[in-house]
Amino acid sequence: MMKKAENIIVGISIGDLNGIGSEVVLKTFEDSRMLELCTPVIFANVKIMSFIKKNLDSAVPLHGIDKLDQILPGKINVFNLWREGVDLNLGVNDDKVGEYAVKSFIAATNALKEGLVDVLVTAPINKYNIQSEEFKFPGHTDYLDQELEGNALMLMVQGNLRVGLLTDHIPVSEVASRLTEELIREKIETVRKALIQDFSINKPKIAVLGLNPHCGDGGVIGKEDDAVLKPTLKKIFEKGTLVFGPFAADGFFGSGQYENYDAVIATYHDQGLIPFKTLSFGNGVNYTAGLSKIRTSPDHGTAYDIAGKGMADYNSFKEAVYLALDIYRSRIEYAEISEKPLKVREKQH
Repeated sequence: MMKKAENIIVGISIGDLNGIGSEVVLKTFEDSRMLELCTPVIFANVKIMSFIKKNLDSAVPLHGIDKLDQILPGKINVFNLWREGVDLNLGVNDDKVGEYAVKSFIAATNALKEGLVDVLVTAPINKYNIQSEEFKFPGHTDYLDQELEGNALMLMVQGNLRVGLLTDHIPVSEVASRLTEELIREKIETVRKALIQDFSINKPKIAVLGLNPHCGDGGVIGKEDDAVLKPTLKKIFEKGTLVFGPFAADGFFGSGQYENYDAVIATYHDQGLIPFKTLSFGNGVNYTAGLSKIRTSPDHGTAYDIAGKGMADYNSFKEAVYLALDIYRSRIEYAEISEKPLKVREKQH
């Protein structure tokens, strides 16, 4: 059964406290109407959030809690994950602050796994200062892939523009060797299921970009497109998935071809992220598709250069909250339709 909107609990990991994460979180919930859509729970410490709030001259009210069963709808809940003070130096990369970013993220993920929060929205981290003997992941997605059921895939979303990746945080020199038929099948199926379950698109159309310039020009500029991508996509299409390509990446977005598809899958990180951020920077959302639980994040990083100056644009974080809520509702509706297909069809006649 669908929860009332205000009772959907949004867990928020606070990210790098020296960056703009806290600022965009506070700015998002300065609009009291947000509390009619969900109940936020920030995994941090109410004293440090109050300090940041004061530094930003924000009037947003905070409600400190010591246990997650104390969450109150209509309040901006701050779960006191730690008691000690944290020395902040806004705009500075600090390994100690990175430890608190990890602590917040792990605690929020555990709450998500246990059903204590309904969705997770993560503020930006610094991929370098989070590294330790206990946490050896390049980012949020890889850790979530380990902790949650399913196969994680980074899907960048802004309106009807959705860009997924066959490979993500790996060196460009390794991309070609990673493009196997198995990987391509897995990623396309993950995107297909996400479009149906999370975005309510019954028969999604998916475009795949080629690896090499001009898709290899018949093998003149690389053989991977002809040898791996084309035959694999043909097999997948013949089994009923509406997948098309590979398309030459250089003109695909500039020509507007992407508008004909429900999702675009790039072969590597920058091939997909550069056009996506060019088209939607500041409003895009990073969604971890393919997992049993819902996690979103803004499309930007810690932005140390403007941290603490009140200059951060919070639209991307706000959109990340909106998308998490939309997907949460879509999944419930999909589950209900899947369980009662006959009743649904009867209603339609």
